Amino acid sequence: MSEKDTEKKIEEVKEGEKQPSVEELQKQVEEFKSKADEYLDQWRRTAADFSNYRKLVSKEKEELTQTANAILLAGLLPILDDFERAFKVVPDHLERVTWVEGIALIYRKIQAIMEQAGVKPIEVEGKQFDPRVHEAITHEEVEGYEDGQIIEEVQKGYMLGDKVLRPSMVRVAKKPQKPPEEKQTPEEKPSEQQDSTK
Repeated sequence: MSEKDTEKKIEEVKEGEKQPSVEELQKQVEEFKSKADEYLDQWRRTAADFSNYRKLVSKEKEELTQTANAILLAGLLPILDDFERAFKVVPDHLERVTWVEGIALIYRKIQAIMEQAGVKPIEVEGKQFDPRVHEAITHEEVEGYEDGQIIEEVQKGYMLGDKVLRPSMVRVAKKPQKPPEEKQTPEEKPSEQQDSTK
C-alpha cells in the first residue's frame, strides 16, 4: 500500500467519524473531574487511616515497653526492701566497715537506676489514707491522730510515673468509739415511778 492510499484511507475514516459536540466534551470533563475528586478523597481518607494506624501502633509499642519495664522494676522492689531491712539491723560499730559501705553503695546504685526509670516512693508521712496508693493492713483506734490518717508505713510503696507500681502498706488511725451510755438498772426504774405517783 502506497502513502497516497494510506492518506486517502485516513481521510475517509476522518470524514466518517462524528465529531463530539462542545456539550458532550464538557460533560466528559465534568465526569473526569468528578472521578478525580472521588479518587483524591479516597486517597486522603487512606492517608488519614494510615496515619492513625501508625499512631496506634506507636502507642501500643510504648505501652508494651512501659508494661515490660514495670514488671522488671516491680521485681527489683523486694531487693530494695531487703536492703532497707538489713541496714536497720546493722550494729553501729559495723556501719563504717568497708564491706557494709560496699553493700550500701550497691543499694544506692539500684535506687539511682529506679529513679532514672521514673520510680518514686509514695509519700505517707502525715498523709490521709488514699485507697488508690495505699493498702491498709490495720485500722486502729489511736489517740493523737485524725480519722483516716496514716500511723505507720509497714512496707514502702512506689509510683512509676503516674501509675502505682506497688501500693504502700500502712496502718491507719480510726476515731475512737465512744463508750455506750450506761443503762438504767431495774432498781432505779421503780423509784422513778414512785416519784411520778406522788
